[in-house]
Amino acid sequence: MDMALAENRTGEPDFAAFVEERAEGIRAVTYMVDGVHCAACIQKIESALSKEPDISYVRLNFSTRRLNVEWKGLPDRANAFAAIVRDQGYPIHSFDPKAIQAESDEEERFLQMCLGVSGFASGNLMMLSFSLWSTTSEVMGIATRDLLHWVSAVIAIPSVAYAGQPYFRSAWNVLRKGKTNMDVPISLGVLGACFVSLWQIFHHGEHAYFDSAVMLLFFLLIGKYLDFQARRKARSTASGLLAMMSGTAVIFENGQTRSIPIRDVREGMIALVAMGQRIPADAKVEEGESEIDTSLVTGETAPRLVSVGDAVYAGTLNLSTPLRLLVTAASKDSLLSDIVRLMEKAEQGQAKYVRIADRAARLYTPLVHALALATLLLWRVGMGVDWSDSILIAVTVLIITCPCALGLAVPVVQVLASGRMMKKNILVKSGDAFERLSTVDTVIFDKTGTLTYGRPRLQNRDEIEDDLFILAASMAAQSQHPLSQALAKEAKGELLPLGLVTEYAGQGLETTNEKGTIRLGRRAWCGDEKAPSFSDQQEIWVSVPERAPKCFRFKDDLRPDAAQTVAQLKELGVKSVLLSGDRLAVVEDVARQLGIEQFEGDLTPIDKYNRMEALKAQGHKILMVGDGLNDAPTLIGANVSMSPSSAIDMAQNAADIVFMGENLSPVAEAYKTAIFAQKLVGENLILAVLYNVIAVPLAVAGLVTPSLAAIAMSSSSMIVIGNSFRLNRLK
Repeated sequence: MDMALAENRTGEPDFAAFVEERAEGIRAVTYMVDGVHCAACIQKIESALSKEPDISYVRLNFSTRRLNVEWKGLPDRANAFAAIVRDQGYPIHSFDPKAIQAESDEEERFLQMCLGVSGFASGNLMMLSFSLWSTTSEVMGIATRDLLHWVSAVIAIPSVAYAGQPYFRSAWNVLRKGKTNMDVPISLGVLGACFVSLWQIFHHGEHAYFDSAVMLLFFLLIGKYLDFQARRKARSTASGLLAMMSGTAVIFENGQTRSIPIRDVREGMIALVAMGQRIPADAKVEEGESEIDTSLVTGETAPRLVSVGDAVYAGTLNLSTPLRLLVTAASKDSLLSDIVRLMEKAEQGQAKYVRIADRAARLYTPLVHALALATLLLWRVGMGVDWSDSILIAVTVLIITCPCALGLAVPVVQVLASGRMMKKNILVKSGDAFERLSTVDTVIFDKTGTLTYGRPRLQNRDEIEDDLFILAASMAAQSQHPLSQALAKEAKGELLPLGLVTEYAGQGLETTNEKGTIRLGRRAWCGDEKAPSFSDQQEIWVSVPERAPKCFRFKDDLRPDAAQTVAQLKELGVKSVLLSGDRLAVVEDVARQLGIEQFEGDLTPIDKYNRMEALKAQGHKILMVGDGLNDAPTLIGANVSMSPSSAIDMAQNAADIVFMGENLSPVAEAYKTAIFAQKLVGENLILAVLYNVIAVPLAVAGLVTPSLAAIAMSSSSMIVIGNSFRLNRLK
């Protein structure tokens, strides 16, 4: 809709023009909200809207900034709801995915610039600081020392002013709302360190601490950039699913066909789906028989044969022949839409996760500020000391309580742990993944592509004669069926030229030679019905004139160290659960081989998500390991998630951690690293608190000068950094 036509007399958008009609008199509208920085923002907006009696549903998504509201009433209420959000201090617009993408690109460029500036400044300041620390003032001379200090100031002050903007803006925003977060003490600490350093330079002091301020910003910006990338990946995951619903569908109506947007498909319509097209909505087959790629729903690569009366789902792929479908659910009510909504709901839960650093800031920040104010009043009012000396002592308290050690306690460990994981081919995408992973007590594994390789492999090559194998592989190369492709790949290019090869939907391939008809496909079509079957394997048969039919058996092999990884997790006190969309018999066989006691098969993506939510409701902390599109809601909804590098892009985007290679051992390795990393974080926080317990009383008593306070502040940071390097000793 043209925005120029959708404005009211006040110049604000007329949101009533964007209202959607839902069933049973429900109306819905989607907004885009600016200025959402944290879980507190989400809670504030949702709480304000939830007070409206006619609203039945409200949810604000942290990553996309999309606010969904449903209510019973007139469309004009959409403008009233927008006004409520504005009254909370947040700009609100109609939802525009392109605007979010543009802003996201701009934010990424800005964070990269901040990271680059702080990194460049940190390196140069450390070199200058080394020159200052490596000799005494008597040897260097006061003039040379002052010159190096001034050079440091010229580098540091513009760098802090630019690279510190993400923290300064965040601190200002929360302070304006009467709140606080970790960015408040960090901003005060960085600015305080720069102020004291300038004061030292103007008074020809011996010490300046620009390097501490800039180094703190550099480490913190690394963590912020990781967080940004994690949120961006979450957005792209849902966007990829929504893209499947953004095309057109061919509808048969009144004896004619026409194309309409998929979002306009309604229940009761007749849809025509050609070979190679995705099914636009949940439906039942009215006419035709074909094989459907259901990996979206089940995660399994083996196609499913459907015929008249069978149910098919939006987003699944028609592989063989055209189908005529009766739509049973509108596009917005399809299984694919349900998966998208589940993903957004799951991501919302993660946005409300409060990090340990922010929990500490809620107590630390007001306490420090109150202490500095009390010190000022104590010396000025209680002791009768003049204002200048009282302010100097209060500033000393702020400097000595600068949260450099507290601010570095988490990000330094994150950087070192991420580096350690990178060396082991494990990519950590989320800044707080280690903190969440350390709390895990249950691992949910997907089967296909996670515990297994996700690709069928021929199991009985030695039972097949060479000439028959090459003939069958040459026929298989003409088909896109996963088992045919696996068979053709086994031939390693040794294929025969064949005549016409015809593919029959749901049956197989057929060709002829001088001896007669050759078939490759289903058991009933070309095989021996009396031959033994293997419930844990897939099969295709070949029949050749004058020879007995032969069976090619395929199986998705387990990763070589899957059993060892499950056993190792058990030793670490972590329970393993197997949830799969594959047949229960196959799932049970895999669970038995790996020693997994709790397992379920034949699950849809929604079933998987619900099983995970049930475990979370029992108090369990969940690590989800999966690779398919059907795993995406559970990957996002789990406390933390991992995905192999062989997974589809959407699964990798949804996961917090991606591991490379053929082995499953990175799952246990990441967990062990997270446990030790969180132990170091706890020790760092204790060291930071201990430093304050010792130093603060001395500062309040007026026994510490600003220069000594700055030295103590830097020393506490170095102790925390040194303790963090113990992570490298983990075997």
